[in-house]
Amino acid sequence: MELKETTHDHSGVENLAFQNDNEGVDVINPKGLGDNSQRIKNSQNKKTVHTNQEDEYINIESENKCDSVDDEQPRLKGYLEKKYDKVCDFCKKRKTRICYVIYGILVTAYLAVVIAACSLNFQRALPLFIITVIAIFFICWDFLIAKYEDRIAAFFSLGESYLEKQWFWMKWVLCAALIITGICWLIFDTAKQGSHQLISFGGLVFYVLLMFIFSKYPTRVAWRPVFSGIGMQFILGILILRTKVGFDVFNWLGNQVQTFLEYSDTGAKFVFGEKYTDHFFAFKVLPIVVFFSTVMSMLYHLGFMQWLIGKVGWIMQIFMGTTPVESMVAAGNIFVGQTESPLLVRPYLPYLTKSELHAIMTAGFSTIAGSVLGAYISFGVSASHLLTASVMSAPASLATAKLFWPETEKPTVTLKSRLHMAKGESKNLLEAASQGASTSILLVANITVNLISFLALLAFIDSALSWVGNLLDYPQLNFENICAYVFMPFSFVMGVDWEDSFIVGGLLGYKTFFNEFVAYERLSKLIHNREKGGSMYMNGVKQYMTVRSEVIATYALCGFANFGSLGLVIGSLTSIAPSKKRDIAGGALRAMIAGTVACFMTACVAGMLTGPGLEVPCHTLLGNVFNSTDFPANSTKLVECCQQLFTSVNDSQKIFPEGNYSLSSWKGCCQILDQPALHCT
Repeated sequence: MELKETTHDHSGVENLAFQNDNEGVDVINPKGLGDNSQRIKNSQNKKTVHTNQEDEYINIESENKCDSVDDEQPRLKGYLEKKYDKVCDFCKKRKTRICYVIYGILVTAYLAVVIAACSLNFQRALPLFIITVIAIFFICWDFLIAKYEDRIAAFFSLGESYLEKQWFWMKWVLCAALIITGICWLIFDTAKQGSHQLISFGGLVFYVLLMFIFSKYPTRVAWRPVFSGIGMQFILGILILRTKVGFDVFNWLGNQVQTFLEYSDTGAKFVFGEKYTDHFFAFKVLPIVVFFSTVMSMLYHLGFMQWLIGKVGWIMQIFMGTTPVESMVAAGNIFVGQTESPLLVRPYLPYLTKSELHAIMTAGFSTIAGSVLGAYISFGVSASHLLTASVMSAPASLATAKLFWPETEKPTVTLKSRLHMAKGESKNLLEAASQGASTSILLVANITVNLISFLALLAFIDSALSWVGNLLDYPQLNFENICAYVFMPFSFVMGVDWEDSFIVGGLLGYKTFFNEFVAYERLSKLIHNREKGGSMYMNGVKQYMTVRSEVIATYALCGFANFGSLGLVIGSLTSIAPSKKRDIAGGALRAMIAGTVACFMTACVAGMLTGPGLEVPCHTLLGNVFNSTDFPANSTKLVECCQQLFTSVNDSQKIFPEGNYSLSSWKGCCQILDQPALHCT
């Protein structure tokens, strides 16, 4: 009894600190002796009772043991073996220095190549030069932060404390300055570009008020993430859509992505034959998904994606004041899908608040994955606009999430240092490539079966609605028309032309009730119809839209917010964080609505910043303009195109222009410029 008492606490609870030790020690008592004797007998029986096959195995094992004992006996090493051991010891002791020397040689060789390329043709080597400068900047930044983070923080702490003291009156001055700047910009921009920008601005205000009215806790809204998120959208939009440098950079990136994705044609041609493009979607689009998934897996193995996502997430965290997990997942959704990005912060998911979970789901609904981005580009949708939409929707998702479900709890994950993001499980680059290709099988199958089922279901619904419409003498009734009437107001307030808002409303319906693949496929047909030219109306039905409407629709459709993705998000997140199952299921529908509105807000910003003549030749612009009743007559681009039209006629000494210009374009320009009767009769 005394021995038993020593293995328990005074409270009568077994002492777990000694439990493992006691498992390997036999207590000295009669019962224990009996157990020991029985255990010894059993072990002896186990050793003696064997089949012949087992005896052979033991004999072989014993022979192997004998061989290993012989191998372990000391023996004299040869001269070369001793030298080899010395070299190995030398390399192990100076491993770090040797790595630095190798890295230095490689970096020097790379810089020599860059300098040689720039000296031969700087214009041709400009992209390589810019990439090199950016890489050097971030390498130096990471080195300084890792080594002198405390000193840098102490240096800026004085300014931070001063701002905290003066923030009460400074925030009002800053808000007033921003409001005055915005009003002045709207006045001058409207005078230059036309009144369409005002409609998009009104739509942005409308969606913010809509989110505020139906917010979960309207009185608890923190406005910093909301206004800073919209501000980041606006700044990104100005840099990309209004500045020549930004537009050229993203246009160049879009072209490079498009060229890069075309390399998937080599594998498709080898597997499916020379006529693989006859089955465009199956053998042209889906191989792009496989190829992109493979590349992304390799980048994850190298750690590049984690580094890039960390940098973007840190920027959003600093400017918007969101938590590290929210910012990191929102940044990850720019590049990966809504089910993959939460895996980056998997260890922290069980400790998130309801508002943080809502923000994570909203970020997934308001963006698209890089793998399907290539598929949409292959449809013919503008690559530069798709890339811009993916970047701009990330801060918009956090803004709408914090407005629709404000934070009412105290976040527990508030790490000042960087989050530990999950890494790939592959051991080398080839294994990472193979895993990426294998992972895409499920994605390709999911896309295929969903399109087959949704398009078949859509055909059935259209047929049923047409039958009902015939009974009511309205055979045009179909699913697209119903969605168009429902979503038409939402598309119009984004800045879409009134004649095109019915078509864009139908596309939004396809995206919401089916998926964005169906919507982008319909949009690509409209784009191809415009590029081919021809009559804009046929039997009273509009065959294509203006370029401005196409651009706004591209931004509005760029997200996973649909009912099919709703179940996917709930299932994936609950499998990662089972303890948060109720919170995830309760906030998923609100997150889908917030993600939809985030895409609409991005489209509004794009509508504010997109000029009517963006990327459009004059003959196409004039042809679209005078088929639209509400196009601004004071557009600078429109006047320039009309002046170019009359200049070409005067130079050629012809009464009527030839080429791609139509009679309606000629008459419209006559009304705008008030030309002499010789040209306009």
